Amino acid sequence: MKRLSFPRQVLPILALLGILFAAYVVFAGQPDRARTDPAELPPTAPAAQAQSGTVSGAGVVEPSSELIEVGAQRPGLVTRVAVQPGDRVSRGQLLFTVDDRDAAASVREARAAVELARQRVRSASVDLQAAQRQLSLFESVEDPRAVAETQVIDRRSQRDQAQARLAVARAEVSQAAARLASAQTQAGLLEVRAPRAAQVLQVRTRAGEYATAGPGPGNAEALMVLGETQPLHVRVDIDESEINRAALGQPAIVSPRGDARLRTRATFVRAEPLVVPKRSLTNAATERVDVRVLQLIYALPVEAEGYFVGQQVDAYIPAKQPGGAAR
Repeated sequence: MKRLSFPRQVLPILALLGILFAAYVVFAGQPDRARTDPAELPPTAPAAQAQSGTVSGAGVVEPSSELIEVGAQRPGLVTRVAVQPGDRVSRGQLLFTVDDRDAAASVREARAAVELARQRVRSASVDLQAAQRQLSLFESVEDPRAVAETQVIDRRSQRDQAQARLAVARAEVSQAAARLASAQTQAGLLEVRAPRAAQVLQVRTRAGEYATAGPGPGNAEALMVLGETQPLHVRVDIDESEINRAALGQPAIVSPRGDARLRTRATFVRAEPLVVPKRSLTNAATERVDVRVLQLIYALPVEAEGYFVGQQVDAYIPAKQPGGAAR
């Protein structure tokens, strides 16, 4: 049998197989160029502003009253929590109570002191009436020889002393009443009540937990967070380089983060007069944190759905025309 020649027969075959393998690898490694809809629609400017100009900014949904952080006015053990997240409360409604046994005892003691002082007033009044009658009796005697002058002077002195004791007793009543009012005020501070009509957004305390007075350095978080959610507001950060382009006073289009299809027309409320460092971050790789922003406040319609306090949104504000009006 004739032997195959490696250079003339085997080597070309190996080369052809290598070319076919390389072609397969190249073909199999081609990216999928089929067009598919994105899993999440990215935020885009409204069609009405896409051609005429827009100023975009990131925003955060907040209560129209802003966040109201409520803490205990006196430290102590929480004995009762009267509300739950989502509840609407009226001004002065009880939120939670702190252990008030010491304060209640002080109130009872102060009330007893008031009653004692009032009894002293009654006693001093009786003494004064008796002293006045005795003095009148001595002064009604017409014959000066029947009553010694020293006896009249003594009765006048007793009358004056009775008047002084009555004045002191009345002053003691006022003092005891003031102490009672102070004790009742201290007891009232252990009942934390809503400062205004609002909705309970968060409850961070439970019965049996110790509450420090705050919020403050010893209590970083408020025990409760309230806010007026009818309507909701959106706080939009506009980069300082875009301030002159934004048409202040014009409505904005707002979309919640992750749902660009939901677009809500928000009404302009005000512009915060102070330009502040940027704090609301979007976590974008190109985002800068060394910039300052102008904060614009917009009101969402009361019937708007899909928005929650603390949620991030994308906002689109009409740009100014060269003459200064919005496009």
